[in-house]
Amino acid sequence: MTTVPPSGVNLRGAVDLSSLVNRPAPGAADATGAAGAAGVPAGTVIPVPSLVLEGTDTNFGELLELSKIVPVIVDLWAEWCEPCKTLTPVLEKLIAEFGGRLVLATVDVDSNPQLSQAFAAQSIPTVAAVIGGQPVQLFSGAVPEAQVREVFERVLELAASNGVTGTASAADADGAPDAAPAEPVDIPLPPRHQAAYDAIERGDYTAAIAEYKAALASDPRDTMAVAGLAQVSLLDRLTGKTIPVIRAEAAAAPNDIDAQLLVADLDLSGGHIDDAFDRLLTLFPSQDAEGKNVIRQRLLELFEVVGLDDPRVPPARARLAALLY
Repeated sequence: MTTVPPSGVNLRGAVDLSSLVNRPAPGAADATGAAGAAGVPAGTVIPVPSLVLEGTDTNFGELLELSKIVPVIVDLWAEWCEPCKTLTPVLEKLIAEFGGRLVLATVDVDSNPQLSQAFAAQSIPTVAAVIGGQPVQLFSGAVPEAQVREVFERVLELAASNGVTGTASAADADGAPDAAPAEPVDIPLPPRHQAAYDAIERGDYTAAIAEYKAALASDPRDTMAVAGLAQVSLLDRLTGKTIPVIRAEAAAAPNDIDAQLLVADLDLSGGHIDDAFDRLLTLFPSQDAEGKNVIRQRLLELFEVVGLDDPRVPPARARLAALLY
């Protein structure tokens, strides 16, 4: 039976949807043992020349291997890009603050077209992460430092859920590792978020949904809870489903709203984000008022899953607005 597979999906937030769909049930044995998803012991320290490295088309394989021990943030930039000159120093500053729990790879898109294409850099600066060899799109544009710090915290949550918990130790000018690596920055999650994260770790998506809803009841402006709720809800909908069944049911009933909503979830979890949006927006006009509202709500959720700053969201949002009005 073919279950929904993990893949390098371009999604943001506290949960990596593609890697968590169809994860082992609570209490099931972990094939990687104590090493976790990445296959390396927790807390591994790896020496690196610097916490800020140059990523190129030729050396990126080495960075992919590094990402199995410590998350790699990827900064796609160009010399002529003015916003890049604002963002890159912010990234470097925060990488230093996180004390080796993250490594930054800067990629000049003009010199490295393969990486630019691989990360689908439609505009620059574009920032992504690689965790356990899998890419995750983070954001585009020069965003404020506080927002970047929040994204980095989410990357660490995601990395921990995939067993990537190592630390990079930067070498000094003589090439020897520093004697005393900087202490990691330990920023605790809000209690409800931590409870949701713990529930996700044990595969209890129902409990995670309840925690995010409780967080939103306390603070409706909690954007992290909004994104987390949308993401774990998608996980919950896909749990136990299989690709052939989802696609067969959608193909057999092109006007069945439930079947189309589920296959849109599948498309999005596999990185086919435009396909997911187009499927639901195409279905929208044929539905009655109740059906249109269901599709509208699901699209708003999927926008949160992908990230409101993702370049694919504004066109889909504009298309939805045109259909509504």
